[in-house]
Amino acid sequence: MSCALGNIQAKKRLFISLLIVSLIALSVIFFGIWKISYLGLQSIHEFLPAAFGAVLLVIVLLQGWGIFSVVAGVKGWKIPQLFYRQTYWLLNMLFYVVLGAGRVLRIDRRRIEASFVAVSNAVIRNCHLKVTADRLLVLTPHCLQLASCPHKITRDPNNCKRCGGCDVGALVTMAEEMGFHFFVLTGGTLARQTVKKIRPQAIVAIACERDLTSGIQDVYPIPSVGVMNIRPNGPCYNTHVDLAEFREAIEAIIDKDTIGKKTDNKE
Repeated sequence: MSCALGNIQAKKRLFISLLIVSLIALSVIFFGIWKISYLGLQSIHEFLPAAFGAVLLVIVLLQGWGIFSVVAGVKGWKIPQLFYRQTYWLLNMLFYVVLGAGRVLRIDRRRIEASFVAVSNAVIRNCHLKVTADRLLVLTPHCLQLASCPHKITRDPNNCKRCGGCDVGALVTMAEEMGFHFFVLTGGTLARQTVKKIRPQAIVAIACERDLTSGIQDVYPIPSVGVMNIRPNGPCYNTHVDLAEFREAIEAIIDKDTIGKKTDNKE
């Protein structure tokens, strides 16, 4: 357990470290641009250098605020409820900044994506989001099903015979017990259609780093918690999920008073 926690912390540190590096780099670049353009701007109007500098400073401060909000979410510091949505928005926007910094530093994209998912999960958890069971949507990839299984479970996971050959049966049982929506999907298009149909208040997804990252971005502003799949046979083939980790993710976001109960789903 301590080893797993250490890996999660390491993942979070990578994303935050790249955020700080990108902020320092942006500050240096902006200062250089301002310095070079100072005389030219002053020749046009004496107040232009100050105005241009103020604009650049605001951009740097906004990124700095975003980094502080993300760090607060990861550390579990109390965030005013007013800033919950803003913090999640800043996190999703800053992902592209971190991706650019990682590209420059030649850091593997999968490591950055895994770090982003870990940080996003921590931020959502710190927002203390709670939803009723029937407003929670769980999405899993079809590679979680045993490749040799003859039963088609995409769109209707209840076709699963729960033989124990893969983790799908345990997830179907958990969905029945707790009352959340559960779907096994074949791709992003079907995932978006399912989200549009169910209109959940929150999503928990099982997938690889790449799919979780793109999924979190696609369904924004719906908060989405990612659980990394286990790939003993390589990507997209007979994958698994840590059921204890998955249950923990579900229990952290679901309103326990609504587990196994039907509630009014109308808005």
